Amino acid sequence: MYVIYLQACFIISELTHREMRGAAWSLTAAASGLVVLLLTVPVIQSQNGWGVTYTSTQICALKGSTVEIRCSYRYPSTNGDGVKEAFWFTKESNNVYVDLKMDLEYSDRVQFDCKKKGVQYHSENKDCTLRISDLRQSDSAVYKFRFRTDDSTGKYTGLPGVTLLVADPQLQVHVRRSTVRSHQQPTWTELTCHNKCQLPDHYSYIWYKNGQKFGDKKVYFHLDLFNPADNYSCAVSKYEMFPSPSVYVKLPSVSVSPSGDLMEGSSVNVTCSSDANPAANYSWYKNNLVSERLSEGPQLIFSSIQSSDSGQYYCTAENMLGRTSANISINVKYGPKRASVSVSPPAEIVDGSSVTLTCSSDANPAANYTWYKENQTLLQGPERNYYFTSISSEDRGNYHCKSENQYGLIYSSSLSIDVQYGPKLPSVSVSPSAEIVEGSSVNLTCSSDANPAANYTWYKENEDSPKASGQIFTITDIRAEHSGNYYCEAQNRRGRQNSTLHLTVVAVFPETWKSVIIGTIPAVFLVVVWLSIFLLIRKKRTSKQLPEPGDGSDNREQSEERDELHYASIHFSTNQTDPVYSNIRPAGLRKHEGQEEEEEEDNDKVEYAAVKFNSASTPPRTRGQETGEDPDACYSTVNKTAEFNRKL
Repeated sequence: MYVIYLQACFIISELTHREMRGAAWSLTAAASGLVVLLLTVPVIQSQNGWGVTYTSTQICALKGSTVEIRCSYRYPSTNGDGVKEAFWFTKESNNVYVDLKMDLEYSDRVQFDCKKKGVQYHSENKDCTLRISDLRQSDSAVYKFRFRTDDSTGKYTGLPGVTLLVADPQLQVHVRRSTVRSHQQPTWTELTCHNKCQLPDHYSYIWYKNGQKFGDKKVYFHLDLFNPADNYSCAVSKYEMFPSPSVYVKLPSVSVSPSGDLMEGSSVNVTCSSDANPAANYSWYKNNLVSERLSEGPQLIFSSIQSSDSGQYYCTAENMLGRTSANISINVKYGPKRASVSVSPPAEIVDGSSVTLTCSSDANPAANYTWYKENQTLLQGPERNYYFTSISSEDRGNYHCKSENQYGLIYSSSLSIDVQYGPKLPSVSVSPSAEIVEGSSVNLTCSSDANPAANYTWYKENEDSPKASGQIFTITDIRAEHSGNYYCEAQNRRGRQNSTLHLTVVAVFPETWKSVIIGTIPAVFLVVVWLSIFLLIRKKRTSKQLPEPGDGSDNREQSEERDELHYASIHFSTNQTDPVYSNIRPAGLRKHEGQEEEEEEDNDKVEYAAVKFNSASTPPRTRGQETGEDPDACYSTVNKTAEFNRKL
């Protein structure tokens, strides 16, 4: 007894007009027959808590065998607590579904086995198995599962269902050699028993050599030595009445012209020959013997072979006594095609991230690659990738690659790499750069290297609110209060930086003060000139009043008096009748040589000048009173050096 259990996931959910349809299947073959499964592709779908599971959408089974189609289903707990009805069907009309148990064509050959599975998914998962025994060819159909909960609206059908194909074994013996070119001795030969419906590996087979059983019970076996006159066939155990056609192990001879490398665009002939008797008929296939036949006849001709023609080609030689085949590999050589550069990750490239550039091209044999940045060679070799472990702003630019082999070369188009980074330390400047005076206009400029371009904001130190935005901050009619530290902040979505600038404004006098100063300078100049002239005249007058040199007693007397304090008194009176007078002591006379040393010691002596102002109401004073201390007296002190006296 042979039992097959194959199961995969294929879940489909469809909810239309409150009807969920779903089904799943698995397969069992019993002793009475065989079951063969086609390709199984796991697919999972679910929606709103409804779900069903299939292991495949197609089953291939042998006549007389037993098949099991298993369905697993689930539903949300809000749609009732239990399943009222569950069944399989193949026929429906106007929303009327015929239960297989009630179908006379399946009388006594159908069984249902539905039970809880014990896995929680919104509600308890359940499965239901359909078992059909003694399969007939008329059982080939699409089987669907339907169930109904205790909620009157909870009716669901599994779609698309399971397609069952029931047929007799359809076997062929495939012969394969270890060599693919003519004039080479094979090292081994492999025979494979191939069924149209692929059977599981654990099935046993019967091999026949010249009509007699021999060899292992596997699906294939190897021949190290063989007689070209021997023929071979196979059958599935228990199905000996359906053997494969006999084949000869001796393979046809396959050759390719021209020999050597096959260049794209060249003309190529592939020839198949066999010494069969009677003469063999030839057929050509690509990749496998069950694919669509390419042509018939001993030659396969390519007038202009292309890269897409590369692959395995099979030649079959067949007559009434058997069928055999040989294969040959066609490998078309060509230069690189369709070179292109791609970047990973494809999103925005940020400074410091890891980036990979890939050069792609189609070439046979594989190409070597050369990387360029702005036409400067970066890397050359078989590596198609160019890596940046930590990309920086200096790496931005245009990149392209060259793909090359012995049959040609091709350049890719350029790919621009844009690296984004935060602002570098801003550079700040002031214009004009000379001394800034009040009332002038000043431009503060800020610039920073950033990608994307930075936005600029100006601030003044110790002030929270910004002064301006933009790369240039203009201050018109600048004042002294504008002096201070200004800093510019450059910002983009990658970061921010700032730099400080010190601004000094020089204050100027108002226009009225300018006029006063401009008018005063000439007046001061005239006073200085007048005073100089006055002093010069005075000097000349004084020199005329000097005594004769022979008067020695007067000289000594004057010398003694010069060492004492001298006063000059000027009396001003509001009464015009009052006399105005002054006492002026002339400078000393020329000194004798004996007196010069003594006079040099008295250079620091001071002379006083007194000016007296009397009002009209002040009573006249007597001569005796004038010697007394007058509170209205005003004195000025003049220090005259001896050098000046000598000149006088």
